[in-house]
Amino acid sequence: MKILITDKTENEVIQKLKDAGHEVTFNEMDPNTLLKEIPNYDALMVRSRTKVVKEVVEAGAKGKLKVIGRAGIGVDNIDIQTAAKHKIKVVNAPTGATASVAELALMHMLALARSLPKADSSTKKGEWLKKQLKGRELSGKTLGLVGAGNIAKLLAKYAKAFDMQVIGYDPFIDEKAMKKDGIKKIDELGKLMEKADFISLHIPHTSETHYIINEAMLAKMKPSAYLINCARGGVVDEKALCNALKDGKMAGAAMDVFEQEPPSKDNPLFSLDNVVVSPHIGASTKEGQLRAGVITAEQMTKVLDGKEPDYWVNKKYFA
Repeated sequence: MKILITDKTENEVIQKLKDAGHEVTFNEMDPNTLLKEIPNYDALMVRSRTKVVKEVVEAGAKGKLKVIGRAGIGVDNIDIQTAAKHKIKVVNAPTGATASVAELALMHMLALARSLPKADSSTKKGEWLKKQLKGRELSGKTLGLVGAGNIAKLLAKYAKAFDMQVIGYDPFIDEKAMKKDGIKKIDELGKLMEKADFISLHIPHTSETHYIINEAMLAKMKPSAYLINCARGGVVDEKALCNALKDGKMAGAAMDVFEQEPPSKDNPLFSLDNVVVSPHIGASTKEGQLRAGVITAEQMTKVLDGKEPDYWVNKKYFA
């Protein structure tokens, strides 16, 4: 069958699909070209660049499109409900970048605690801010996880190695399951915000989670606490976050994701010394990208072979 890949992927992934007997085309098409060409393909693989909007899905449905694969975990760039309406399965790779994102979250925690970006930039400028850059240890502190899925569970494991206490808020995971992963379940988000020294977000951006970290929640944080978001933009009210940081209601924040991506260079968060940022690179490691591509290729192949995939994102909409 014919498979179209419109975002950069590894040669090993393309070869895996070819070894399964498929004809593979790699072409970073613009939206208009994709709309025109998609009816000719049985499967489409994307990462985050390609937007598989309603019109693209419907065009594929008029042709022979059977499956859309997202080589990563987030599927907010794919209209999964329209796909389900036309019996097109959407699959992803939820475990592909688990280690990559967890490691970045940990790195941001350390960077905040030790003011590493400022230490680096000031030293390179010839300054010697040894006395001003007194940091904090992770040891003995409490990590609060908002969302307790695969990435959060791995981050909890890393945090335990730093002798941290780990608490978590996730209404979809019970106390027993969280305890098994070394996480103490907290039933209310507000209570977690009050208790934690470091708060790391691991939730998707949906209508329910939009601005879940808002002015009221930020006000509950300790003045010495830090917020880390390596999840999705839109779950944090950036204006409220900026105000909280300026007012000293919290110690700092690290952001790998933003409401608008790429963010404006005039984003007020960028002017604050207690903010560490990165350009949505959580999953951007060689190992993570390869793993996500391979898993997605396997899931797409299952669908094309008439089998049920393990990571079928829009299954609930098929009913």
